[in-house]
Amino acid sequence: MSFISQISEDLKNAMRAKDTVALNVIRNLKSALKYAAIEKLGADGELGDTDALAVVRKEIKKLQDSVDGAEKAGRPEAVEAAKAEIAVLEKYLPAAMSTEELGTLVETVIAELGATSKKDMGGVMKALQERVAGRADSKSISTEVAKRLA
Repeated sequence: MSFISQISEDLKNAMRAKDTVALNVIRNLKSALKYAAIEKLGADGELGDTDALAVVRKEIKKLQDSVDGAEKAGRPEAVEAAKAEIAVLEKYLPAAMSTEELGTLVETVIAELGATSKKDMGGVMKALQERVAGRADSKSISTEVAKRLA
């Protein structure tokens, strides 16, 4: 089952279960996916799984920013609501890579590319982004690469 069809099926299930939080989150996600598809491929386009996962990450990032803002403003009810929405979206992400797995992969890529200094960081990052396939965020990848190329 494709990612987009999984979203549609989950939307139907949320409607049947009368789960308003999941229903609203999935509707928003479906809308964001459609906007991204139109922007990238035109009106009849449909995003591939990789692009769709990038949209999910973008939506999670927006919600995390909302959590930060709500915490600073002292609004615990908004924090809880945003965290519940994040939990719904995280179900669509692949299992996260452990720190050990990421470290091993970073060392492998550095060895394959023959990287020795921070100047080589861009090439290493590009290769790692392809291999990680969304199982780790850019910040953690960057941190691991910087530690090893220092």
